[in-house]
Amino acid sequence: MTYDVFMPVHCVYGHNAVTEKSALLSALGSKCLIVTGKSGAKKSGALADAIEALNKENIGYAVYDGIGENPLISSCWEAGRKAAETGAEFILGIGGGSAQDASKAIAFYATNPAFAPADIYGKDKGCIPPLPVALIGTTAGTGSEVTAVSVLTNDETGIKKSVKGPDCYARIAYCDPKYTYSLPYKATVSTALDAFAHAYEGFFTQKCEGVVRLFAEKCIPDLYACLKQISKDKSVDPSLRDSLYYGSIYAGLVINTCGTAFPHPLGYVLTENFGIPHGMACAAFAGHFLDRCRIFSPEKFSEFIRMTDDSDMVKEVISDLVNLEGVSISPEDARIYSARWEKAVPKNFISSPGSLTREEAESFLVI
Repeated sequence: MTYDVFMPVHCVYGHNAVTEKSALLSALGSKCLIVTGKSGAKKSGALADAIEALNKENIGYAVYDGIGENPLISSCWEAGRKAAETGAEFILGIGGGSAQDASKAIAFYATNPAFAPADIYGKDKGCIPPLPVALIGTTAGTGSEVTAVSVLTNDETGIKKSVKGPDCYARIAYCDPKYTYSLPYKATVSTALDAFAHAYEGFFTQKCEGVVRLFAEKCIPDLYACLKQISKDKSVDPSLRDSLYYGSIYAGLVINTCGTAFPHPLGYVLTENFGIPHGMACAAFAGHFLDRCRIFSPEKFSEFIRMTDDSDMVKEVISDLVNLEGVSISPEDARIYSARWEKAVPKNFISSPGSLTREEAESFLVI
């Protein structure tokens, strides 16, 4: 079996990365559209630093702050029109996974004025290349800074679906953990669970070998130690923030090559229908996943346990941090939700240890 690792993003790590390495933005253009949510970029200080960097480099900018959690293709389309109208030459996304994923899509809408919102899902059938994208992360979770994936929600169906490909990579990622310091407890927990899910789901795929396995072996124990401490304290010690953020980037490097496993598509059901934050939604199925890993990938499972705790303790830590209040899925409901996999099971199912059938997924959805 051969292994293919491609990672073209120029990553700048460390505190004050944006202002100290602002010259990198000049290579992307003389005008940009800043893409953010309503408040996170401001509260974190990332927006102020970005504007300082743009002014320093004499780069003009406009701001679009209409990106919400689980970004809608309609919002991305609207922002793409604004980018085109203002003459933006690149997109600067600031925020968590939502703003970053949206920025990748907006870059396509900006250069393809004939696109209707849903056309983004068919971009590979032929389109003008997107604008360059630079990203500034403000949460320790998705690893979108280093992946070629944009997860978007279709307004008409309410279903989350990924857009991916080499043209979805950012050109530059500023990885400064200080922007996560103001993140509230609940968001910190959910994004940390997402990063941990990326790490262990990717680790158990067949593609996780070589240098990618080293990334996984680095971030799995680091992220687990942070989650275990948060579970114990019921708060986030400031000393954990840097480890959580860098761990999320390493985990992003893992899924960039390996992808995720079945907890992610199952988690989409909880997010779409019950509003459960993405990280918690994926983590809700960690127990089922680890039980199958013990059976179908025993060697890697032993290594995973060596890096963390015994499996019961790992599942207890995760379960303690997952809040599924208000979620109740009957067997009949589960059959309805699983209809989305009737024609073909996702690649995430196939790449999971032992694979996963639609029927098995349906049984896991009963909560």
